[in-house]
Amino acid sequence: MNNIDTIIEHAEQNCKSHGSRLTTKRKQVLSLLAQTNKALSAYDLIDLFVKENGEKIPAMSVYRILDFLEAEHLVHKLKLANKFIACSHITCKHEHGVPQFLICSVCNAVKEITVNKSTINELNQSVEQAGFKLVSPQLEINCICNDCLATAA
Repeated sequence: MNNIDTIIEHAEQNCKSHGSRLTTKRKQVLSLLAQTNKALSAYDLIDLFVKENGEKIPAMSVYRILDFLEAEHLVHKLKLANKFIACSHITCKHEHGVPQFLICSVCNAVKEITVNKSTINELNQSVEQAGFKLVSPQLEINCICNDCLATAA
């Protein structure tokens, strides 16, 4: 079984445990996201969907699918870029920290890492001391990946 099959199998089990269903089109969109290390917009996914499956999919369908996958914690929405990436922890069975996304500003590669809860608690305290309320602890950091750094040197 390849990695994509494993991801889809775990995603199906996750959905089933929540009383929902991973339909064929949802599987196809999740598979497209899982096959790349870059964040994709809904329109990027539409183009890939046509290329991979030979059929068109309406933008509203893709947005609904992405909303579903995000609600099931199978994908993350990168708020600053308005793009999506498959969760790197779909096949894990244990609890994870708060996701942090390292985004290469050159090639747009994305790496998901987790932040310790203690770090988020400190951040939340700083936010409250500044007179604000933390709405989402998700962090997105502009970086340059090692591959792009090596080619720039």
